[in-house]
Amino acid sequence: MLQNSKKTHKTSVLNTSSSSETCVNADAVKGRSKTKTPAPLSLRTRALRLLSRREFTRKELEGRLIKFDSEGLTADSLTVLLDDLESRGWLSDQRYAQAFVRRRVGQYAKAAIAQQLKRAGVGEEDRQQVLEEMGQEDEFDFALSLAERKFRQLPTDDKSRARVLRFLQSRGYAIGLGLRVLKQLGQKK
Repeated sequence: MLQNSKKTHKTSVLNTSSSSETCVNADAVKGRSKTKTPAPLSLRTRALRLLSRREFTRKELEGRLIKFDSEGLTADSLTVLLDDLESRGWLSDQRYAQAFVRRRVGQYAKAAIAQQLKRAGVGEEDRQQVLEEMGQEDEFDFALSLAERKFRQLPTDDKSRARVLRFLQSRGYAIGLGLRVLKQLGQKK
């Protein structure tokens, strides 16, 4: 009986204004309606919500905002908004590139990361600066550790060596570097 009264109290409220005791929906008392649609968000609010989740390039954010509001959107208003977000430091291609490299380093080759950054809309200057910070000497070590993690058993025959090489190439590593990795893995036998 006690559990039942708690449940009733949560879902309904006693209406004391009328003489008869009737149950009223708690949402209706608080002014909430289940059929009410939320007010459309402004372009700035949508942009800030997207930027609060993760970094975006200018090109990506522009594409997302166009999807949301294609009817009342002008190119000038979108450009002004994106310029304002950049001037406040909330939108930065360089910061996006740095975060992107941190996520991909050790999994993809430098060339593959550069290609993905270019596709995302990061400018040439920002790409070069971030890629220089990666360092060239680490690429062999990254490829070696990636192959060791992916293939726990060392390649013994031509078929398994070809599989390792194809995997490294799919991650953007050059064939020469892949062959060096295979040679190093062969020496660990």
